[in-house]
Amino acid sequence: MLIKFSAPCLLGLEGLVAQELRDMDAQNVVANNGRVDFEGDENILARANICSRYSERILIRLGEFRAVTFEQLFQGVKKLPWEEWIGKLDAFPVKGYSLNSKLFSVSDCQAIIKKAVVERLKEKYKISWFDETGPVHQIQFSIMKDVVTVFIDTSGAGLHKRGYRPVSNSAPIKETLAAAMAELARLRHYHTLYDVTCGSGTILIEGAMKALNIAPGLKRSFISERFENIDSSVWQQERMRATDAVIQDADFMAYGSDVDFNALQIARENARRAGVGMKIDLSKKDLKDFARKSEKGTVICNPPYGERMLDIQAAEEIYRTMGKIFSPERGWAYYIISPDEEFEKCFGRKADKRRKLYNGMIKCQLFMYFKNK
Repeated sequence: MLIKFSAPCLLGLEGLVAQELRDMDAQNVVANNGRVDFEGDENILARANICSRYSERILIRLGEFRAVTFEQLFQGVKKLPWEEWIGKLDAFPVKGYSLNSKLFSVSDCQAIIKKAVVERLKEKYKISWFDETGPVHQIQFSIMKDVVTVFIDTSGAGLHKRGYRPVSNSAPIKETLAAAMAELARLRHYHTLYDVTCGSGTILIEGAMKALNIAPGLKRSFISERFENIDSSVWQQERMRATDAVIQDADFMAYGSDVDFNALQIARENARRAGVGMKIDLSKKDLKDFARKSEKGTVICNPPYGERMLDIQAAEEIYRTMGKIFSPERGWAYYIISPDEEFEKCFGRKADKRRKLYNGMIKCQLFMYFKNK
């Protein structure tokens, strides 16, 4: 039986998420605004959690219906087959949001959805009280323009939490976005990657994991591993499948530099935890001292900017320096993310291509330079 799923993602990454899910053999993949819907079995549930680089989490999409009154909300939720996923002892907290809808009180909607699920399970299990001492089945809901969609979370901690970054310096880039930048740069296992403002190393690590085809969820656990109706053998199969797909003999190498010694120490530890420490070379170095260590290279970076760490003048001075050191040369490409509309002016030339992305809630552009003049 096919299960309906949704994979929420950062705005701008829907196409990448849809393609990676198709590559995982998910069925009926449809990209929507901020999420991708798809279908599959229990193996796809585990595979998507373990292998998705760009999704924020994997949700079971239990149902969708229109509701403009609390009674419609209650009845719509009660009709859904909750007993297929939630057992007699399982915990099932509720959270969600409402946008542009008549049912705008989130707390009231939470209470009604909880009550509806309880009433459904009472009828199915013939019991009147639920201790909720078992595994957590987090119920999520969205109400947008009076359309209610109800989910059960299968991930637990967000999928951007790969497990390698217990600490970081200030203002890190999200792992899912860093992985997406590596994909947009078409990074491969025979490439050389550079990040001249590497901070705690997220872009380098995500680039290395992608180049070596290391699944981002291999070293972490997921809340649905405790679901009674998903056999543990499914997770074992999918972890084995992901492990077998790792490229062991890649020529890939990454070089990172930063002026912050403490950030570099964190980057080294993060790279070691991620299993790519041998593929990343880090050095304390000023941006202007950038040195090419290969005939060809791909530079991906997230320079500090005004809204984040530096004042606007300092950030724009960094862009000017980048424009000087990142000269157009055969075999070299540069991918720089920034929210600054004046970036190209400071950099000194127009990007060959731009792509709108979101770093958290900050709207940015990925400026791509890959043509030889």
